[in-house]
Amino acid sequence: MHDPLAVISQMEEADFIACFSSIYEHSTWVAEELWRQKVEHPSEYFDSIDKIKATMADIVEQSTDEQKLILLRAHPDLAGKAALAGELTHASTSEQAGAGLDQCSEKELAYFLQLNDTYREKFGFPFIMAVKGATKDQILTGFQARTPNDWQTEFDRAMSEVHKIAGFRLADL
Repeated sequence: MHDPLAVISQMEEADFIACFSSIYEHSTWVAEELWRQKVEHPSEYFDSIDKIKATMADIVEQSTDEQKLILLRAHPDLAGKAALAGELTHASTSEQAGAGLDQCSEKELAYFLQLNDTYREKFGFPFIMAVKGATKDQILTGFQARTPNDWQTEFDRAMSEVHKIAGFRLADL
């Protein structure tokens, strides 16, 4: 049985950044800052996945709102055009397939595309939901419940969902 923490603690910088760069979607800067903190405080953050998760969340939360918005915009639409074109990251593909989004009928797919467009037009970033363990119906309910929100409420909710996604991805290391 391999111990991921032992493996992580022995990684060189490039491997470490490669390992953690997918935790926050297309946001290598989070992994780079995590590496910097690991080098400066090697024993403080890396004795549990929960501490790594908290450290990465802190890195994101301490970033600017502009950087957070870039992070949100790095996420793909659920059952969107990138999924149809096969352009999702491995993690996103797996998460969306687990929720059955790869099994949408043409009618469901058209509805998801419409919901994605409406949401993105209103907020300026994609609808983000940690879909691991969710069903298509729960995702649709999420769209319907959250689209009426004001911008700040939805920005905060999207950031919360991003952290949940990161937690799921870290647990899979």
